[in-house]
Amino acid sequence: MKQRTVDVVVVGGGPAGATAAHELALSGRDVVLLDRAGRIKPCGGAVPPQLLDDFDVPRDLLVNQVDTARILSPQGKHVDIPVGDGFVGMVDREHFDEWLRERAAGAGAQRVTGSFEQLDRDADGVARIRFRAGGSRSGPMESIRARMVVGADGALSGVARQALPAAAKKAQYVFAYHEVIASPTGSIPDDVFGESRCDVYYEGTLSPDFYAWVFPHGETTSVGTGSARRGFSLRSAVSDLRDRTGLDRMETIREEGAPIPSKPLPRWDNGKDVILAGDAAGVVAPSSGEGIFYAMTGGRLAAQAVEEALATGRPKALARARRRFLRTHGSVFWVLGMMQRFWYSDDARRERFVAICRDRDVQELTFEGYMHKQLVRARPLAHARIFWKNIGHLTGLAST
Repeated sequence: MKQRTVDVVVVGGGPAGATAAHELALSGRDVVLLDRAGRIKPCGGAVPPQLLDDFDVPRDLLVNQVDTARILSPQGKHVDIPVGDGFVGMVDREHFDEWLRERAAGAGAQRVTGSFEQLDRDADGVARIRFRAGGSRSGPMESIRARMVVGADGALSGVARQALPAAAKKAQYVFAYHEVIASPTGSIPDDVFGESRCDVYYEGTLSPDFYAWVFPHGETTSVGTGSARRGFSLRSAVSDLRDRTGLDRMETIREEGAPIPSKPLPRWDNGKDVILAGDAAGVVAPSSGEGIFYAMTGGRLAAQAVEEALATGRPKALARARRRFLRTHGSVFWVLGMMQRFWYSDDARRERFVAICRDRDVQELTFEGYMHKQLVRARPLAHARIFWKNIGHLTGLAST
C-alpha cells in the first residue's frame, strides 16, 4: 500500500516545534510531531509574562517568579535591578516542554518518538522524512511523507544542514553548560543566593565573552555559563562559581551542555517545502541568551507561513516567517548583539557595563523592553539620557 502523505511533519518537540505543531493542528492540518524522547535542553528557564499571555500558558507551569536581577562585576561590585510591576518567570524545561507537546497532541497532532536521520524525496517530489523509531540510533528505520516540513531540531539542526546547507554553514553559537542543583534551604547567606533573585556574573574568568548565572527554580537551581571561545572550560567555570558561592555543597541533580545560536540564520526556508524555527533558525537573543519566547514566536510564525503556503499553493509564503520575525524583533537583536560585542569583550568594559546598570533609566527601560519584547520608544528623554551616560562610560569620564 502507498504510504499516506501528511500535511506537515514537525521535526523537534521543543518550544518552537511544539508550538508550530499545536497551531497547525488547530487549523485542521494533518500534523506529525517527531521528537526524541528524554532529552532536556540546558537552559536558564526564564520566560516573560508576555509569553504566558501570547501563548495561553497557565501560570502554574512556573516553578518560580523572580522579582530582582542582581548583576555582578569583575571586581565584585553588584547592582540589584528590581523587575518592577512584573516578574521573570522560571520554568523547568523537562515539564514545560512536555506540556507543550501534550497540548499539541490534544489539538490533534500525532506524536511520534524518533530520531531524525534524513530528508529526501520520492519520485513525485514529495519530501520523505526518515528517522530511527524510538529515538535510539539503533532503532528501526521508518519514514513519513509530508507536503511541508518544519525543522525545529535545535542549533545543530539536521534538517537545516540537509535542506538549507548554505544558511546552516553561517550559524554562530555560544556553547552553554549548566548544572541543576538542589536549591539551598537556609545554608547559604542571602547576599550570596536569593530564592527570588537571578544572579548574573559578568567576569572573564567565568565567561570571556558571555556571562555566568545562578537562576533559582524553586526546589532546584540552575548554575551555568556560556562562551563562544574554543578551549574555554565551561565545566571548570561553573565549578569555580559554585565553590565561591558555597553552592558546591548542594546536591548536583543533572549536568547538561549544548550549543546555543547567537544570530538568526540568513534564510529559514528552502523556497519549496521546508522551513526552520527556534534554535534551528538561530532565534536566541544575543547578550541575554533568552530563547524560549523567541522560539515559540518563531514556531507560531513558521506555522502561519506553512498554513499560507498550503492554502495558496505558493511556497514563497514560507519566506514571510523570517521577515515578520525580524520586523518585530530584529532591532532588539541588533542592539543586544552590539552590546555583547562591545561590553562583554574584557573586564574593564564589563566593570563599566555594570556601572551603567545602576542608572534608573537603564533599569526601567531594560525591564519594560523585557516585559513587552520590544524596544521602548515612548520615552525619548530617557533614551537621550542613556545615550550621554554611555558616552561618559565609553570615554572613561564616568566613574565605575
